[in-house]
Amino acid sequence: MNPTALLDGVRVLDLTNVLAGPFASYQLALLGADVIKVEIPGAGDLARRLGADHALNEAGTGASFLAQNSAKRSLTLNLKSPAGRDVLLRAVEGADVLVENFRPGVLDRLGLGWDRLRAANPRLVYCAVSGFGQDGPLRDRPAYDQIVQGVSGMMSATGTEQTGPLRAGYPVADTLGGMTAAFAVASALVHRDRTGEGVRLDVSMLESAMTAMGWVVSNHLIAGQDPVPMGNDNFTAAPSGTFATGDGMLNISANEQRQFVTLCRLLGRPDLCDDPRFAERSARKVHRRELTAQIEAALAGRPAAEWETVLAAAGVPAARVLSVPEALAQDQVRARGFVHDLPFPGDPDRDLRVLGSPVHVDGAAPVPAHEPPLLGEHTDTILRELGYDDAAIATMHEEGTI
Repeated sequence: MNPTALLDGVRVLDLTNVLAGPFASYQLALLGADVIKVEIPGAGDLARRLGADHALNEAGTGASFLAQNSAKRSLTLNLKSPAGRDVLLRAVEGADVLVENFRPGVLDRLGLGWDRLRAANPRLVYCAVSGFGQDGPLRDRPAYDQIVQGVSGMMSATGTEQTGPLRAGYPVADTLGGMTAAFAVASALVHRDRTGEGVRLDVSMLESAMTAMGWVVSNHLIAGQDPVPMGNDNFTAAPSGTFATGDGMLNISANEQRQFVTLCRLLGRPDLCDDPRFAERSARKVHRRELTAQIEAALAGRPAAEWETVLAAAGVPAARVLSVPEALAQDQVRARGFVHDLPFPGDPDRDLRVLGSPVHVDGAAPVPAHEPPLLGEHTDTILRELGYDDAAIATMHEEGTI
């Protein structure tokens, strides 16, 4: 099966900005949905001006935008104007999904809230992505990834006693919120197709982040134990963490007894298995620092790359700590077709590389249908699809509706 057949024929109106919402709709686009990105005329998604390359930001093709908007079409629309709202409502009539990440209540104030949208299309799947959800005492607070990392407890469990709380080095709360939204939309489409009923989805980045924290939260809720920052060590087992070698850092997760025994043998230290401090799982956790010192002394004789090969071949989970360029260059990533080369929007002499979907369908990797859109690139085409003639479109241009 062609991966894009999964959502072929599904039309998504994407009223989102920056990352969490655009990430959600990008996952849908990769699986074949026709995603129409609704943007503010003359400005567009804020992400168009975000990224490491200043010239791209100035051109409205910032790296942050390009990363999450391939395979979408851009429709500029002024939703503050009555004519712009009328266009959106006409688009809603023929849409399957609408995704937005405004602050709660913004669309209601524009006269485009859930009740109005549902009246226009009872089969619509409406997904609102926000920092804290559509209700509760924090609903109106602004929220970015770092804010959510802090209030979710993520940062309190990251770092060491010396560093204090640390944020993850990438926008984990945004992407978790986006992935949650994409999953919820896909689930709601199944429900809609079975029952004919549209659904209103309320996705909280805060709750998405806390859901992903696993044992950090469950140890508190179930065992009454609060997490403490442990750096690169894994609370659940030892040795399970990051270790210095003769050249480079190596992650080892010998979580099972047989893996620990194999590790000690390959390190030339089978005696560690008989040491009462390390002989069984709970003792190793108590004496984690002493065990780490012994392991790193043994690892010092060879580089991380060699240890990775030796240990992994013997069934001990181990791998080097790679930089981003090294991670992207891995044969595994290439073999899976995860990075895609696309034409650069507006510049035929330049190439664009973006990540695809982490899901394969019947053994095939989803490929973005086309490059990210220039601002308003598809406005006239989409309006014609909605039934507007050339005279009406020209009037909307003149009045600043599009």
